[in-house]
Formats: sequence, structure tokens, C-alpha cells
Amino acid sequence: MEKRQIPIADILREHIVDYQKKYPLQGQQYTIVHDVLSCRTAYLGGHVDKCDSCGTERISYNSCRNRHCPTCQNVPRERWLKARKAELLPVNYFHTVFTLPHDLNPIILSNKKIMLDILFKSVAETLLTFGHHPQNGLGGKLGFIAILHTWDQLLNAHFHLHCLIAGGAMTEDGKDFKPCKHGYLFNGEALGLVFRGKFIEYMSQAYESGSFTFPGICAPYERPEKFKQLKNKLYLHKWVVNVQKPITRPEYVLEYLGRYTHRVAVSNQRIISLKDGLVTFTYKNRKTKRIDTITIDAVDFIRRFLLHALPKGFVRVRHFGFLANRNKSANLAKLRRLLGLPSQKEKAVEQSMQEMIRELTGIDITICPCCKKGKMKLVAEIPIYTGLSPKDLIRPPRLSSSAA
Repeated sequence: MEKRQIPIADILREHIVDYQKKYPLQGQQYTIVHDVLSCRTAYLGGHVDKCDSCGTERISYNSCRNRHCPTCQNVPRERWLKARKAELLPVNYFHTVFTLPHDLNPIILSNKKIMLDILFKSVAETLLTFGHHPQNGLGGKLGFIAILHTWDQLLNAHFHLHCLIAGGAMTEDGKDFKPCKHGYLFNGEALGLVFRGKFIEYMSQAYESGSFTFPGICAPYERPEKFKQLKNKLYLHKWVVNVQKPITRPEYVLEYLGRYTHRVAVSNQRIISLKDGLVTFTYKNRKTKRIDTITIDAVDFIRRFLLHALPKGFVRVRHFGFLANRNKSANLAKLRRLLGLPSQKEKAVEQSMQEMIRELTGIDITICPCCKKGKMKLVAEIPIYTGLSPKDLIRPPRLSSSAA
């Protein structure tokens, strides 16, 4: 099959009405669809550049900047990666993944903010507890980044945290750094037991305080006896914590995780066909370790994509231990001295979008694409379009007027 990129916006544009016949757009989903449909279109306005040599004009439309959009987050992602790479220390790092059982999916999907906050809290407390315990060989404060993923390769709900953990701990007085010995961090099964206990405890507290809602298929869990049955079932599960071998080039893991820090679930590059109401996209087959394709109904594709909408303002990349934002700069300065490293240079001036694109692709977008000599200069701003908007596609005018 010949691979051709199909933007998610095209799938939404053709099939969002079909989707809405089966499912309502709720909360952030409406905003996501609106922004993705608007992204880099006349609706958001833009600007006109003109070559100062040959007179060639170029029109560029503005990005939506929605973090779920697969189109417009490349530059912010690269800036994030550059900042994180500057914080890396010359020690082994450990890539560790904490995964929630799928039995929890209905409750998570109905209570995302509460349940995902509990996930972060449980993982952070588990790792920090193990780091503090002298019997684990460290007896100090770990430093790690946790990044939330909510999907599997087929875009189904699969909630897990990727953690990139520095291989060592800073003592409580900040006067020493204890590296991990023999390329070993912690036992994965022991981590899983503590993680499971903490998560279920915090989930039970939220349930008892009445913080959850139980719509649709998770309605039975509103009854205490059913919720207790769920907890008993969860205690029987072996909760998966995958502690991978130490890595000496953590920037590679950052590159992998960075693909998802500024977008969600799927990139346009993976979508290769939209035809007759069917979407074909690529996925990595974990069993065969090959890249395969799958074809699903366009409405189901949209449903899977929107499963991963995050609550407004939810922070999906968090820093803990000696990398916690409050004291990160001071702690890294101490650690660099302890490890015999030169002090870090002053924070570099943030690169412009043009400079970042030139660094990433080798293409200077300020050079005229026609004559290759002149410079493209801004000559006009394009105002936001006030005609037909994506809102009219998501919610037809006749419905808008009847709801007024």
C-alpha cells in the first residue's frame, strides 16, 4: 500500500457529523475538534510574506496550539526537549513504566482528573519511598520525570506513566550523591506491590468522599458492594511495573517520550488512507515487532482519538524529587558540583521559530523559495475569518438557533 499522510483534520471534516449521530461531544472534546479543524486555516488568520528581491508572496495561516493537535506542536516539543537535555547528568538513567489494570478504564474515563492525579501521586510516592529506604542501596532523594500516556498502539485506552529516573539519589543534606550500584535500581515486583497499595488506598479515599461520578457502564460501581468487589479484583492483579536496563544515553528516551509531550495518541504520519468511511493507519505490532496496518471505521477512529482528551489545565508531564520545579535549579547546581562538572552556562536566549526550524531541518524559511536569494518580509496581517467557522460544522446553524 502506498503510504500517504492524511491529516486528522480531514477525517474530522468528513466524518464529525457522522460521529455526532452516535456520540455527543463533551467538554474538552468540543474544543479539540474545533481547534484541530481551525488549525492553519483562514479561520485563525495569518500573515503574508513577500520576497524583497523577486516579489514572490507566501501566505501562512496561524496554528491552533491545542496540545492535542498533531500538526502544530513540533517547535514547542523541540524547545521542551532541548531544555530537558540540558538538565541531564552524567549518570545512568532508568526508563520505568507503571501501568494501570484495564479494569479501571471505565472509572478513569469518567473521572480523568481525579484518577490520573492519583496515578501521578501513587507513582511518585512509590519511587520516592524506595529511594529514601537505605536497604535499597540509596537512602536519599531520587530525581525523575513522569510523562502520562493514555493509549496503546491501536489508540485504545491504556493508562500508564513513563518515568525517566536518574540513577542515584541526593542525600537529605544535599552534600552527597549516591549512584546506583551494578546497574540496578529497584525490583519491579516490589514496586508493583507498593504502587498497587497506594493507588487503591487513594482511590478508596476519593470514593468515600463522594468525588467520583459513575455514568453509563460504570454506574454499578456507585454501590459500595460493587466497588468493594472491584477493589478485591484489583488486589488479585499483578500490577505491571517495567524497570528497564540502565541506559547511558537518556537523550534517546527523551526523544521517544518527546513525541508525545505536545500531542496525544497518534500523528498524521501514521494515517495512510481515508476512503469510503474507513481509516487505515500504522501501528507497531508488539508480538512480531513489525509495523503493520489496521483499518477501522472513521467514526470509531474519531471515538478512539477523543478518548484521550485531557481535562483543561491538566499537567501531563511532571517533575519529582530533586527535579521538582520548586528547587530544580538549585539542586542541579549542587549535583553538578558534587559530580565535578562545570557550572551550567546562563540560560540561553530562546530560539525563534525560524531558527528552530533551520536547526531541525536545515531549511531557512526566511529565504525566498522561488529565487533562493531574497528574504521573505512580513507585509500584511490576515485577520481572523468571520464567515463559516468550524463551529458550524460541529454544531449546524439550525441546531444553534434552536438552542438559543
